Amino acid sequence: MHVARGDTLMKLILKAGVDRREAHAAITALRTVFDPRELRPGQEIRLGLSAFGSGSSATGQNRAERLLSIGLQPSIERIVRVTRAPDGGFTATEAARDLDHRTVIAEGTIDNNLSSAARAAGLPMPVLAELIAIFSFDVDFQREIRAGDSFEVLYEALYEKDGTPAKPEGILYAALTLSGERLALYNFTPKSGRTDFFDAKGHSVRKTLMRTPIDGARLSSGFGMRRHPILGYSRMHRGIDFAAPRGTPIYAAGDGRIEMAGRNGGYGKYVRIRHNSTYKTAYAHMSRIAKGIRPGKRVRQGQVIGYVGSTGRSTGPHLHYEVMVNGRQVNPLKVKLPSGEKLKGEDLEAFARRRAEIDRLREATRGAGTLMVRAECAGEATDAAVPRSLLTPASGC
Repeated sequence: MHVARGDTLMKLILKAGVDRREAHAAITALRTVFDPRELRPGQEIRLGLSAFGSGSSATGQNRAERLLSIGLQPSIERIVRVTRAPDGGFTATEAARDLDHRTVIAEGTIDNNLSSAARAAGLPMPVLAELIAIFSFDVDFQREIRAGDSFEVLYEALYEKDGTPAKPEGILYAALTLSGERLALYNFTPKSGRTDFFDAKGHSVRKTLMRTPIDGARLSSGFGMRRHPILGYSRMHRGIDFAAPRGTPIYAAGDGRIEMAGRNGGYGKYVRIRHNSTYKTAYAHMSRIAKGIRPGKRVRQGQVIGYVGSTGRSTGPHLHYEVMVNGRQVNPLKVKLPSGEKLKGEDLEAFARRRAEIDRLREATRGAGTLMVRAECAGEATDAAVPRSLLTPASGC
């Protein structure tokens, strides 16, 4: 069985027909190695049961179930088990899974779309999602990916002893070659303790603002003069619109402080963030504003601030997104964004050593056998975690 939102371990065991006293005894034993309050939605619980006598009239069941064992896996490397002892009580044990840590390199050329090319190259979908996230400051995945572009990713992963992949861990190095221009990024943690990705010269990939504060959306209306779909006459459209399903999360484009959060006329449910003395961003037509988002609240880049909707003057669910520079709305897709952190001093020296280490690891891993596969023009691959609209090349095969 799997844990659903609002479930407790007691609730799940009772639902299986086990007597409450038995369930309590087993959970008490489990607490010596694992806190049941740490269960998360989606986690699998395995119960060992056997038929045992008649059920009570209180439960209305014809028979009770005798609990023999509970098994669960709190993490990829840890297994916890509760078993019935010969005296009828319960004992709990935990064991570490014997997994190998490996470094893997995956490379590919995009013929159809990035998703299918990554899949053909053996790149796990969580790693592809991370790849897209770290390049999202510089690359417009809707319009800049073309057939013939390529990628290279060096990442860490856990494997079973028989070579079966168990879990990808994180990217060490990633590169995209777009229209002949190579963008390469290295994973590094400076003295500040905030791990980020940096180019070869030590510039952080993280810009002041994200260009697209929403995942998997289609640009449905650009910046400039247009015929208003409701008012029926031409007027200046001072932002850009992203069509997306109702409820899609909307992210803060950068660190800042909430200036406004609430209804704002034709904008509907609306949030405006002041990032510094120069930049502000605004988000309109939300179905709802995220919990805790209110004027004066500090937010971090990438934090969910609301959800796509169609409130205000709107013909369908979408995000209307504005960027303001010195109080004037500008085109979010064309505005020149300030660069993020530039490493200096000891951090830059440590980064240079880290970069050289990663480059040596790339060559050693490639020499040991790469996972590179060229993706052919084939049927499109899709995945809920990485929407196709972000990954399809601007031109076909």
